[in-house]
Amino acid sequence: MKGRVFVVEDDELIGAMVELNLRQEGYEVDWVQTGEPALSKVRASECDLILMDIMLPDADGVELVRELRSMDVVTPILMMTARDDVETKVQALDCGADDYLTKPFDTPELLARVRALIRRSQGERHQASTERVMIGRHAVNTRTHVAESNEGDVQLSAKEFELLGFFLRKEGATLSRADILEEVWGMEVYVSERTIDNFIVRFRKLFEDDPENPKRFITVRGVGYRFERAE
Repeated sequence: MKGRVFVVEDDELIGAMVELNLRQEGYEVDWVQTGEPALSKVRASECDLILMDIMLPDADGVELVRELRSMDVVTPILMMTARDDVETKVQALDCGADDYLTKPFDTPELLARVRALIRRSQGERHQASTERVMIGRHAVNTRTHVAESNEGDVQLSAKEFELLGFFLRKEGATLSRADILEEVWGMEVYVSERTIDNFIVRFRKLFEDDPENPKRFITVRGVGYRFERAE
């Protein structure tokens, strides 16, 4: 079995299609059609990925994701919706979703995104053999995603934690912005390289002793960034 996927989708045709294709690929699938059961079932079960429809008959998918994150559920979440406006995409990602797929979608694209999210999630679990990783004098809890930072205890967003994990795994390597976008944001084509720069500014404020003279999140001019876990 490749992994377990929890699907929250009220449309019978789409839900059945998603379940069938995931099972054919070797995944175990749990499928519910309303939002409220999702909260208790996700908490009660171990899964590798959550596929969440935004517009459900009894709940707002964005609010469900926000509630799951507030309950310390760190499982990757892929949002599915017919709404393709940028505002909705940004709202979904800001609330804690890891990726966004617009309906109607092709099955190969869905499966590719599922593989990518599960692969990155499993890579983070293997990399973090302890619940605490150190960045200089600062600790990050790999279960709750809470960082002990220059600003006190800060709850990292899903994307902040994923990007930080990528830097930790690639410590000492020079990473281009294109490499970072492909690994962390995947096929989210509306994300620009400027987004990475904004995340780096944020990390420097949280973890650098002197954000104006960084020694951990280092700019490599004309290329991208290099991470050094300086003491």
